[in-house]
Amino acid sequence: MKKVEIYSTPTCHYCNLAKDYFDSEGVEYTEYNVAEDIAKRQEMVERSGQMGVPVIFIEDEMVIGFNQPRIEGLLGTS
Repeated sequence: MKKVEIYSTPTCHYCNLAKDYFDSEGVEYTEYNVAEDIAKRQEMVERSGQMGVPVIFIEDEMVIGFNQPRIEGLLGTS
């Protein structure tokens, strides 16, 4: 199983779409709420150079936003 991490906020529509997709596909993921966790927010910016969410890492590959075709390709679920 691939390591999946998502940096998100509770009010982010695209974050929720991504998490719903992972749940529907049975993909286990680690979620970091960057609205509350300042250290994870800083980590996200350092890893991605992005301030916006979602930032998703599948293994060492970064996906900005909910790009379902790219996520499916990286997970092999397409």
